[in-house]
This record gives sequence, structure tokens and C-alpha cells, in this order.
Amino acid sequence: MRLLTLRTATGTTAVRQDGGTLVEIDGFADVGALLKDSSWESIAKAASGATHPLEGADLDAVVPFPGKIICVGHNYRNHIKEMGREVPEFPTLFAKYAESLIGPNDDLALPQESDTVDWEAELAVVIGKTGRRISEADAPAHIAGYAVLNDVSMRDYQFRTIQWLQGKTWEKSTPFGPALVTKDEFNGGLMTSAVDGEIQQQTPTNDVVFTPEFLVSYISTIVTLNPGDVIATGTPGGVGHAQDPKRYLQEGQLLVTTIEGLGQLSNRVVKEA
Repeated sequence: MRLLTLRTATGTTAVRQDGGTLVEIDGFADVGALLKDSSWESIAKAASGATHPLEGADLDAVVPFPGKIICVGHNYRNHIKEMGREVPEFPTLFAKYAESLIGPNDDLALPQESDTVDWEAELAVVIGKTGRRISEADAPAHIAGYAVLNDVSMRDYQFRTIQWLQGKTWEKSTPFGPALVTKDEFNGGLMTSAVDGEIQQQTPTNDVVFTPEFLVSYISTIVTLNPGDVIATGTPGGVGHAQDPKRYLQEGQLLVTTIEGLGQLSNRVVKEA
């Protein structure tokens, strides 16, 4: 099942995708709100609200207001190598805030303050069931599904200090969607990022140091995970900062992020006013 958040003339609504048609899930303003109902799967499957064509739909971030966005650094071996780091013993964690999120086809804000804006294709895990100290074996029961995310990073701000937060959560910088694909319909796929049609990153989503199940278990040891919370599981090799010469996003470029089986983000880079 594929669940999306659709913008309409009267606000947003959670929808189910049936081929080329979006079916409203009445009573739920977005996918995050839907996940807070313990019967979300059966509600979504039974939904029979108003319909809209998928083509041309104005989609919001699939979960527009997560309670938590927890990101993982240095999780793909080829990215660890290109950045000159050692394979970590424990996950490197940092946070984003909801203000950073944009829809799958929205413009990506290029800030006035940074000229080192880099791409980072990522697999996002969306939590569907509350849990604390979740075992790795039980983690799948707490995962609602998966989506595509790009952890666009302002490298100059990121490396001003040893803490990365200030380079990772700029407003309107993180495309997220297009859909939450339930875990029963996704077993991994090739993840790709491209700038103006030129492929920059291309790696299977399972080529990781720490699996989604391990991350759910590890993070839930620290803090309760709630429905709608998001874990961004890290980026593979091919980021612009590691290239020689370094490459960064420029005004007018098109950043496309794809994961087989999950969908595509397509975001035009626009200078922030």
C-alpha cells in the first residue's frame, strides 16, 4: 500500500494511491495523523473518499510534521571511505526539524548564506507503532514503511563545529516522499541521485553498516519512538563534497532522488529570497 499527503484547495489530506488515482482517507489531514491511529492500516485500506488524479497532484512531504527526524551519518561503506572516515562502532546520530521538509516536487531553497549545498540521497524509515527499548527482532512490527528523502546539507555550516546540526536542518531544504510504501511492499532497491540528469550516487539500499531494524532498536533505547517519527538511514558515496573538484548545487539545477520500489523526488534548486 502507498500512502501520500495531498494538498487541496481546502488544506491537506491523507490519500491512498490506487494506480494513477489518489483516494482520500477521510478525517486525516496527513499521513502522520493517520499513523497515530492504531488501526491506520485497515482504515487506509477501507478508505473510499473523494478521488484525484496522481498526475499533476500537489504533494506535501509524506509526513509533514514528524515528532522526531533522526538522521544517521556514516552508514554506507562507500560514503565512509570517500569522506576519509573509519567504519563506526556505533551509529552517528543527529536531528532535523520539520521546518526543513518539503514535498517531493517542491522547489529546494538555496540559502543566501551558503554556497556549499550538497546532495545526500537517503532511505527514510517511518515509524508506525510506539515503542521504547525495541529489540531488533521486534523492530519490523514498529515500522510502518519507507520513503525517499534527500538530506541536503550546507557543508560550510556543517563543518563549522564538530556538531553537524547547523548544516543539516535549513528551512525548506529536505525533500521527503513521495509516498510511504508499507513494509510488506518494499525489500530494498537501488538508490540514485542525479543533478541535471547526471547520476551522482547509485547504491543498493541494503549496503549499510547499520540496518533499519538495528537503528530502530538502537534509537529506541535512547528515546521512545512514536508513530510518524522518521529515521533517515544515511547516504551512499557520490556526494559533491567528496568529489575533486568539489561540486555543489547551483541555482536552477534539478535534483532527482530515486529509490526503486519507493518512487522519486524531483526538486528544482531556487535561490531563497
